[in-house]
Amino acid sequence: MKSNKRVTIALAVALASLMFVVCASCAEAADAAPLVYSVPIKGPIEHGVAAFLARGLREAREAGAEAVIIEIDTPGGFVDAALKMRDSIMTAGVPTVAFVNTRAWSAGALIAIACGDVGMKMGGSMGAAETRPKEEKYISAMRAEFEATAEMRGRDPKIAGAMVDADVEIPGLIERGKILTLTAKQAKDVGYSDYNVRDIGDLLEQAGLAGAELHEVDMTSSEWLGRALTNEVAAQVLLTLGLVGLAVEVFTPGFGIPGAIGLVSLALFFGGRIVGGLAGWEVVVLFLVGLSLLLLELFVIPGFGVAGILGIVSIFGSLILSYPTPAQAMGAISISIVVAVFLIFLLIRFLSRGGKKLGRAGRIVLEHSEAPEEGYVGVEDLRSLLDEEARATTPLRPVGAINVGGRRVEAISEGGFVLEGTHVRVVRVEGNRVFVRPITEEERGG
Repeated sequence: MKSNKRVTIALAVALASLMFVVCASCAEAADAAPLVYSVPIKGPIEHGVAAFLARGLREAREAGAEAVIIEIDTPGGFVDAALKMRDSIMTAGVPTVAFVNTRAWSAGALIAIACGDVGMKMGGSMGAAETRPKEEKYISAMRAEFEATAEMRGRDPKIAGAMVDADVEIPGLIERGKILTLTAKQAKDVGYSDYNVRDIGDLLEQAGLAGAELHEVDMTSSEWLGRALTNEVAAQVLLTLGLVGLAVEVFTPGFGIPGAIGLVSLALFFGGRIVGGLAGWEVVVLFLVGLSLLLLELFVIPGFGVAGILGIVSIFGSLILSYPTPAQAMGAISISIVVAVFLIFLLIRFLSRGGKKLGRAGRIVLEHSEAPEEGYVGVEDLRSLLDEEARATTPLRPVGAINVGGRRVEAISEGGFVLEGTHVRVVRVEGNRVFVRPITEEERGG
């Protein structure tokens, strides 16, 4: 009996201890401050910012955060980047609160409307989302995005549409022909702001998150770099420098500074797009394949054929795929090509006047002058070259240069591509045009 009594007492003590531990754990959990993540979205909306927000939302969800505060202060930016951010917020899997501090214009307005709750700093504003270019198809598409997002968050879609489309009229709020921008007070009155606040602390209190442990997500160095490199101006400069550097390197002997600048510029161009989520590694591989084919055509395969065409197509394809839309790609590529051609022309002229060897640039630029003091005379003298033997000093594609009797003359091949060093004969002279054809060893001296 005594033994059973001792067992009963021991079990009771163990049960009481277990209940004490469980109650203490519950009390500790109840007293723990809620975890809230903060993701600052400041400055222009770009693809690097979209990747940053997606990471912040993912980390908050994995950490079991009570909510994510998205602090917004932006004049707007790329529409496609804003759409990515909108989708990230709508599928975040964690409650989101927009803190408009102090401007959510254009793309920033869509990001704010996508959040579950919106708090606006007193003196803040939201709206002004008219598209650029101001065309019906863009206005219609963006208005639909704004209205659908507002509907999903239980807000009046017509107000969201008025931020995009000047044809939307709301009596007492906005007249036809103007784009809607809401002040903090107006937003609160029409249900587009849940809280008018002084600062983020005030927002936390009004949102029921007072005393929360606030964890601010910082942009990593790679995300910062991606944001800088996907900037429209920066990307344009890098693309232009890349094209100029590689082109100059192709037309000059050896490998030096222009080639290095070109490769680094293109590496930064594609690297920024990979970090910003605009492109994958397959785009880089496509560009390298195209570049290899083009170099193979220039240095190994005579003439210009399938390899060169495929190389150009691959390079242009990679550049187009690295932009959100073909229209953006063609605009940027066109600008870069025009600027690159102009800069290459200036560089070649500068090098030729400076007495430097142009190497392969001689194929596209005449690098010598035929001054009378150097023994050159009128065009009619070229008739004396008829039937003369000569040697090609440059490849003839079909135009190039020959050496005839120690004299350099521009010539045109009648027999297709002629390699440098090939022996030729002048078969026809028309004005200042000298036509040649290759000759064999047996024909020489005949």
